[in-house]
Amino acid sequence: LTMLLCLLQAAAGILCYVGATVFITYDDYDHFFEDFYTLVPAVIIIAVGTLLFIIGLIGCCATIRESRCGLAIFVIILLLVFITEVMVVVLGYIFRAKVEKGVNRSIREVYNGYNGTHPDAGSRAIDYVQRQLRCCGIRNYSDWENTDWFKETKNNSVPLSCCKAALSNCTGSLTHPTDLYSEGCEALVVKKLQDIMMYVIWAALAFAAVQLLGMLCACIVLCRRSRDPAYELLIIGGTYA
Repeated sequence: LTMLLCLLQAAAGILCYVGATVFITYDDYDHFFEDFYTLVPAVIIIAVGTLLFIIGLIGCCATIRESRCGLAIFVIILLLVFITEVMVVVLGYIFRAKVEKGVNRSIREVYNGYNGTHPDAGSRAIDYVQRQLRCCGIRNYSDWENTDWFKETKNNSVPLSCCKAALSNCTGSLTHPTDLYSEGCEALVVKKLQDIMMYVIWAALAFAAVQLLGMLCACIVLCRRSRDPAYELLIIGGTYA
């Protein structure tokens, strides 16, 4: 049981890390996806991670003091956390299915608002995503031709963030399309967000299994304590020699 409690403490740290990763990733892509409900599973697993840490301390104290009451509380809290993690898995799958629709609704508006200046948050977000995901435009680089920025610049070029990283002399000109990333950003942003949501789902599933094992071990200890002659004698008012 002691080893399992240490595992729960480690699980608490990992769950908080996964939740924080979701928040950081959302911050990078929030211009393309404005539905905050996707952060609900991340908030829950951070809360669960914090609770798991507290549960581990309760379990340690109950084990050291051999407290039946403490172990019973430990099992009940683990059961409640297990139910919460099942909810995280269900919510994760529901929100993961909605990511594509949310990105489709937002991404065109973000690209239409591009002005090429670094102080503009939307423009920085587009350049960041195009460099990080190695993509250009919504479905491909030709999408830039329909933006206000492209029509105003009148130089038949796309942003430099569309240029392949290995090419130092790329100017973004559409006369040299081989210098540009050929894949569009929409599908890659959707995939990135869905992958992050899957991390949350797998983390919740993995630690739900750990908690089941924890509840099983705690129940076994409780059963042994209840069958201990010392406890039986104490209950009936006898003395244990």
